Amino acid sequence: MTGCSTVATSAKVDGAEVSHEATPPAIVIKQVNVVTMTEANSVLRNANVVIDGTTITAINGPIPAGAKVIDGQGKWLMPGLIDMHVHNLVEGSVGNNYPTKGASIYFDNQDVMLLYVATGVTTAFELSGRVEHFGQRNQIVKGEVIGPRIALAALIDGRNSNRTASTPEQGRQAVRTAKGDGYEFIKVYSRLNQDTYHAIIDEAQKQDLKVVGHLPGAFKGETEQAFVPHFGLVAHAEEFSKQTDDYSAASAQHFAEMTKANGTWVIPNLSNLERITAQAKSLDAVRDLPSLPYVHPLMQDKWLTANQYHEGTSPKRVAYFESLVDFHVKLVKAFKAAGVPMLAGTDAGTSGIVWGYALHDELALLVDAGLTTEEALAAATRDAAKWLEIEDKIGTVEEGKFADLILLNSNPLDDITNTQDIAGVFFNGRWVDRATIDSMLAELAKKNAANIGKDAFLWSKIGER
Repeated sequence: MTGCSTVATSAKVDGAEVSHEATPPAIVIKQVNVVTMTEANSVLRNANVVIDGTTITAINGPIPAGAKVIDGQGKWLMPGLIDMHVHNLVEGSVGNNYPTKGASIYFDNQDVMLLYVATGVTTAFELSGRVEHFGQRNQIVKGEVIGPRIALAALIDGRNSNRTASTPEQGRQAVRTAKGDGYEFIKVYSRLNQDTYHAIIDEAQKQDLKVVGHLPGAFKGETEQAFVPHFGLVAHAEEFSKQTDDYSAASAQHFAEMTKANGTWVIPNLSNLERITAQAKSLDAVRDLPSLPYVHPLMQDKWLTANQYHEGTSPKRVAYFESLVDFHVKLVKAFKAAGVPMLAGTDAGTSGIVWGYALHDELALLVDAGLTTEEALAAATRDAAKWLEIEDKIGTVEEGKFADLILLNSNPLDDITNTQDIAGVFFNGRWVDRATIDSMLAELAKKNAANIGKDAFLWSKIGER
């Protein structure tokens, strides 16, 4: 696709140099209802929203001569969505968590990013960043590929990781190296020992890098010790269920109180265990996904023939997963009651969790768990932008902010599933209408169908996630 280039929000998220193309005409969305998602969340009825280049330049202000007009009558404009937990496919390998043993594969970047385009996810937080992701992001920044803004976190673990640390000094050095490599965030992982975990977080604070991640197994039975200053964001509700065998409401309240006391935010990631549980029951949970045809053939093959959640499954295992699903809902209710900020994330890339599409599932699950539609939307817009420290650039519909927007046919405040009723999206000012999205998806499905099975041999070389 062609059009205006994608620009950096800030060094925090998009640090690459920006190429400059010929300036396209301004765009005005006429007579549209605007869900601003500001703190007051005023809804502006029948407004005219002007986008010039990459920026929202006016709301009910002057309309530039020659502006392209999009009819917004009866439609709803809201900020683009932010998925705070993804694992993107990228050229070179299938990811940090797969031991490739020399295997390599090519992923077309536009094919990968199209799933975000189709679902209005305009920002994504990559939590297993590696060097190839910088190239992926740069293609988007330069306008060569249309896709979301990407924030990158470097993962540090106690073993079996590209960044391994088993001592405090190794942990500190891993943080310093990650900053030197250009990462903006640090992710702590499950197999760190307590001292190394604490050293990583302390060093990240010194290096001005925010920390997201897991609660290492080393803290089970003394979870409070994991909640130290500058541990900013828990990546899954599952991290709490791994810390206890007590799945009661009282246990959920206890975790919520310690989280709130530390000022830590949480990504509930309810869709993760929902999808895992469904796959443990039957692989039809993958086969019947409407979005499966848009997933790369290699991943389709893996999810159906090497699915770690279905292999060796049993009624006991399914019952265990179901108990986790129930506990995570209790956690969300406890987090809300305690005032713990929650953000929307999906773990996209895990088996059965499709990039972009899963975020809409997550929003619906958050509402089912007790959030209002406005709270769920804030978790995927304004509040996510705030945690990423780019709330001055994205996350709300306001003059001066980047034009990362979704045009909907129905009001998302009335029903959270209306976020799926997309008429078109703006990625950094670049307009993609429904017809274009549908055409691109059809071509991708056709391409993928022609290549099903061709990469299956790789699973003899590539291990499980």
